Formats: sequence, structure tokens, C-alpha cells
Amino acid sequence: MDRGNTKQEILDVALELFSRQGYEATSISSIADAVGIRKASLYSHFSSKQAILDEIVKIVLEKYDSHSFVLKKGMDNMPKNCDEAVAMIKGQIHYIANDPLISKARKMLTIEQFRNAELSKLLTKQNYTDIMNFFTAMVQSLIEAGVLVKGDREAMAASLCLPVSAWLNVLDRDGEKEDEILMLIDRHVREFFRIYGI
Repeated sequence: MDRGNTKQEILDVALELFSRQGYEATSISSIADAVGIRKASLYSHFSSKQAILDEIVKIVLEKYDSHSFVLKKGMDNMPKNCDEAVAMIKGQIHYIANDPLISKARKMLTIEQFRNAELSKLLTKQNYTDIMNFFTAMVQSLIEAGVLVKGDREAMAASLCLPVSAWLNVLDRDGEKEDEILMLIDRHVREFFRIYGI
């Protein structure tokens, strides 16, 4: 196995272990053993377990950022009606739940949120701050377009997006519920537009 492949295998194995048992509980030795290399060989690719984690976080954020509607700025990204909102939200949930890299990273962050201050901040940013900011902007856009009634845009955004976040957390634990959850999301978003729509 060449150096490039070994480095990627270390990252893949480390994320798998971090997502199952957590970063703190995973040793460098267990990563090396799972890859099938000596610990000394692992250190020729990464200087520490923290360096492995830093590289994983960097890769995951780059991938998530390139696919997330939440981080794509501008009004062109905003749904114009209920059907577009349903399709956008369900598509994002399907992507997050089924992309192995994103799914494992979410599990790792969930495990480590009470042990690692930096990962805790990242989880809050990914799972709350960025989502609330996007949905607040989306609600404002729909109010200005005359699709939704005027109201407290942040409270309206919370009522729209936070149940979806809770359902995504269920999917993190039980992927078999995807169809059921996507149906709930569909009904929830349509009910939101029925309540707040003009």
C-alpha cells in the first residue's frame, strides 16, 4: 500500500472508530492495529491523534460545505414556495443521513460534545446556529415575497427547522426510520406553510 492510500485508510479507520467509541476512547494503537500497520508507521503520516482528528474535521467540513443548502448564500438559494421548501429540506436530510462521511462525523460529534470543547462548538454551529440563520433568512425572504404572513421570523424559523433537526438526530441512531421521517418532514413543512401562508 503506498503512502497516499495508507494516509486515507488511517483517516477512514479513525473516523469509523471515533464514530463508534469516541475520540477520547480511541487510541493511536487501536487505529494502527485496525489499519494493519505499526504505530511508528502511523506517525510517519500523522504527528498525533489530534492531527488525525483535525484532518478529518477539515475534510468533513469541506464536503458538508459544498453540499449544504444552509451555507449557500444568496436569495437564489431560497425556496420560493412550499413545494420547493419540502424538496430542499428532504433532499438535505437524505444527503446527511446517507453520506457515510457526514453520518459518521455527526455521530462522532454527538459522542464528543461533552468531552471536547472545540467539537462541542462545532456541533452547535452545524446543528443550530447555521441552520437557524438560514431558516430565519428563508422565512424573511418568504415574508417579503408575500408567501408567508408577517411575524416573528426567528420564532417562525425555529418552529419550521428545529423539529427537522430532532428527526435528523433520530436518523443518526436509526437509519431504518428514514422513510417515516421524510414523510413526517413533508407533512410538517406543508403544515407550516398552511399555518403561516397567505
